[in-house]
Amino acid sequence: MLPVISDWLDANLDRVIGWRRELHASPELSMHETKTTATVVRILTAAGLAPRILPKGTGVVCDLGPIDQPRIGLRADLDGLPIPEQTGLPFASRNEGVSHSCGHDAHSAILMGVGLLLAEIDRDGGLPFGVRLLFQAAEEVMPGGALDAIDAGVTDGLSRIFALHCDPHLQVGTVGLRAGPLTSAADRVEVHLHGPGGHSSRPHLTNDLVYAMGAIITGVPGILSRRIDPRSGTVVTWGAVHSGNAPNAIPQEGRMRGTVRTGDHDTWRKLEPLVRSVIGEIAAPLGVACDITYFRGVPPVVNEADSVALLRRAVEALGPGADVDTPQSAGGEDFAWYLERVPGAMARLGVWSGSGPMCDLHQPNFDIDERALGIGIAMLAGAALGV
Repeated sequence: MLPVISDWLDANLDRVIGWRRELHASPELSMHETKTTATVVRILTAAGLAPRILPKGTGVVCDLGPIDQPRIGLRADLDGLPIPEQTGLPFASRNEGVSHSCGHDAHSAILMGVGLLLAEIDRDGGLPFGVRLLFQAAEEVMPGGALDAIDAGVTDGLSRIFALHCDPHLQVGTVGLRAGPLTSAADRVEVHLHGPGGHSSRPHLTNDLVYAMGAIITGVPGILSRRIDPRSGTVVTWGAVHSGNAPNAIPQEGRMRGTVRTGDHDTWRKLEPLVRSVIGEIAAPLGVACDITYFRGVPPVVNEADSVALLRRAVEALGPGADVDTPQSAGGEDFAWYLERVPGAMARLGVWSGSGPMCDLHQPNFDIDERALGIGIAMLAGAALGV
């Protein structure tokens, strides 16, 4: 690790931990991160930087370094999730039903630390390029707040962009890196079925809507597995299904909601018409009408090889064994939208303490080992500095 990074962490890591805990205690849902935005602005402004709030009122962008040189983007996300916290931490969420159970509080604290560290280097004349700090709103909703940030011009002038994400399956002190696809595309589908309804003893006299729902639930994943290359990692999962209330009545309508994911970018482009066709083909012979709403989500995060190499050099500087391989995930991440426009890469930051259960992301008891904050700062700053 560069001495300047190590010295800064020795003097400031406790401050970063404090920022993380402040954010953790006040999580806000997507597009409502006003207090979180204000906190980031306050901390950066106090350090002599000039942050700007993005046009929709949530999210922050802050440039530092020379304005006439190539600019590197560093991105963190701000929003929490509608999940009650069950960690029992003294700084647990004070907002009922909302928590930072995906680690975005850590991401934002790390990026603030990187900003202050690079600003010190810049004041000493040691930053030969521009840096753009991006604190993005609404990562947890599709198609993601990244599109709003891009519309506001945050990728203009960027030569490269980096990000990290907490990974509770990796031990603190390690960072998972992968060139190529890191996450999957994630879409959402909603199906509204309707029919005449009737008595459950005479399904032949009506259209059995619940039977049709069952056929769609099982049939869509099965048919797609024969229509799509299995190497694409395409997965359909139904998360919400509802129809009727009486056990002896065939209902008149039903609703289904689910996700459609794929690890292959080309397959993602073809999924919507294919899913619509398959659902319609299953419902038609059963005489049940259906309205399909398909929400395009996010493409896969595809890490550019040269950007991964820069991250790898920074991680190797942390010490032996810090650099580990990581598999492609079926999860979605709107950082992918930036990589559609600018080369870059996302790393997975190990946050598991090494003992006790590995509480997964989006679980109410998710927490991090706060030593990971220093690792994240050193990695992102090192990548930006070309360690």
